Formats: sequence, structure tokens, C-alpha cells
Amino acid sequence: MKTRLLATTTSFAGLLALAAGCVERRVVEVPVYHVQPAYQAQPFYPVPPPGPPPGSSSSAAPTANWQAPAQAPMPSQPAPPPVAAPPPQPPPPATVVTQAPPPPQVEVVPFAPGPDYVWMPGYWTWGVRGWVWVGGSWAIRPWHGAVWVGGRWARHGHRWAWEAGRWR
Repeated sequence: MKTRLLATTTSFAGLLALAAGCVERRVVEVPVYHVQPAYQAQPFYPVPPPGPPPGSSSSAAPTANWQAPAQAPMPSQPAPPPVAAPPPQPPPPATVVTQAPPPPQVEVVPFAPGPDYVWMPGYWTWGVRGWVWVGGSWAIRPWHGAVWVGGRWARHGHRWAWEAGRWR
């Protein structure tokens, strides 16, 4: 009887130890890298065409339902395809400064909007108060197989000059 009780107790203790050993609680510390927000280039807004002169009477008479959308005339030709916004303009090639640019910032590259897009990485530009980061953006290739060669700051003696990027 004592042997059976000892065997049962030992078996139960072994099962508890086995069950406790199968549960592993491990805390893993993952470093969090906070990426500084990149400067987003301003969107390209085309200049609207000038309207009628202020004294003209070509405006339509008001209607009872002034909130209803206006009826657009039917176009005689199909609408042209949308044109992508031009990439942000780098500083002019004559930009020369005496202070070295900071190292490039790490950018998170989002998914490409399409197969013909190329990532143009960000760059440092010289602003009124010093260095300003211009974030990267996607641009459409001007021709199939075009490769973007990014601009860079080149050292010339004690000065730094901007060499603009180009398509190759």
C-alpha cells in the first residue's frame, strides 16, 4: 500500500514538473528604433486658369437647388491620363556651403505605387537656418530601364557643393 501511494505521489509530482517545464515564460527585449519623421515634400498643385473678369455677367443665374453639383458638359475627346507630380526639386547647382552636411537619415521606403516607379532617396539641403532634410519620394521613370543617380554633396577644398541627381 505504501509503495502504491509512493508511486502515485511520484507520478503526480512528475506530471506536475513536466507540465510546469513545458510552459516557458521568456521575455525578449526588442530594441525600438524611432525613425525621425522625414520632411515630406509639398504636393504639386497646378495653377488654376484665370476666371472671368470681375465685372462680366457670364455667371449662371442662381437656382433653387444651389447645393446640387453642376452638370459638366460632355467632353468631345477622352480625358488625358493623369500626370504624376514632378519630383521635389533639389537645390540649384550653385549651392556651395562651408559646413559639411550631416549623414543621411534612415528612411522607411513604402511600397512602390506601380512597376514604373523608382525610389528617389532623400537628401540634405542648405536652408536659411542650416541643414534641412528633404524626404525621399517615388517618381515615374522617364523611359523604360532608366536609373536614378541621386545627387550628392561633393567636397571642394574647404567648401561643399551640391551636384544634382540625374536620370541615366
